[in-house]
Amino acid sequence: MKRKVALVTGGYTGEAEISFKSSAFVHEQLDSERYEIYPITIALDSWFHVNEAGVKIPVNREDFSLTIGEHIVRFDVALIMLHGTPGEDGRLQGYFDMIGLPYTSCGALTSALTMNKGYTKAILADIPKLHIAKSVLLFEAHRAQAVEMVERTLSLPYFVKPNAGGSSIGMTKVKERAELPVALDKAFDAANTGHQVLVEEFVTGREFSQGVFRNAAGELIVLPATEVRTTREFFDFEAKYIPGLTEEITPADLTTEQQERAAQIIQEIYVRLNCRGMIRVDFFLEKGTNKFYFIEINTIPGQTAQSFIPQQVRAYGMKEGDFYAELIEAALTQ
Repeated sequence: MKRKVALVTGGYTGEAEISFKSSAFVHEQLDSERYEIYPITIALDSWFHVNEAGVKIPVNREDFSLTIGEHIVRFDVALIMLHGTPGEDGRLQGYFDMIGLPYTSCGALTSALTMNKGYTKAILADIPKLHIAKSVLLFEAHRAQAVEMVERTLSLPYFVKPNAGGSSIGMTKVKERAELPVALDKAFDAANTGHQVLVEEFVTGREFSQGVFRNAAGELIVLPATEVRTTREFFDFEAKYIPGLTEEITPADLTTEQQERAAQIIQEIYVRLNCRGMIRVDFFLEKGTNKFYFIEINTIPGQTAQSFIPQQVRAYGMKEGDFYAELIEAALTQ
């Protein structure tokens, strides 16, 4: 009998448009002979599935089921492809835990924690060979004195970003003092990001993104890294999602020592944060020192056709459909 899979997409932030692209790509790759797939949209005003006839069917939030005609569809697993809140910050995971529905992503606590960039860095700070850029975490109560706090602690240039955002939404590279107030306001006011801002000192070096996942057999597998070279000032929203603005090299040109060091650190990050399913870790190798600098972790990485994880899965020698099936089967055995 086919597994019934709720392919969860949408969301409450500007990342919803990426979620729809991710879920569409995943849907195309999954084996329809093995899985019965129901895309489920999570929106602020409603949760629903649209059937082949274009009819919108509401989700029963008591048990996340669908009533189609006289038939009730109950799911075996939720495949979460919802970037941002509520799919990446632990809210949806907590709900699924409460109703007993397995899901493919990290748990509620890990998801909530890793959505907070400042808190994540604090937990990872003592991992051997891992370096953390100097930073200041600002809350809404700090807003009036935010410029002073940053200038007192950090040296230009800065990266200013929402502490709980994704897809580089609300992020600015600040090279001159006069740019800082506008950058802070942009980050503080980014929708549904909690009115917290992380400001970091800029690290000069090569930028990489690398996935890791636990398969159905319980093995922790590190995928080949991708090097990111962009024509933009930094790897912003446009660079991530507009073809031609970024050169992405998969597998990245790294020495054996660099590959082994990165894999060791990334596995330790996965274990330290008690991750499940797939995650992606972004990092710099600092110019001149070759030090590994943590940027951030993404617990529901983008799965559009040009996204890093599909590139890395292919470079590893897997088909995307087999990869997503591993995530589903792993979630069912946890």
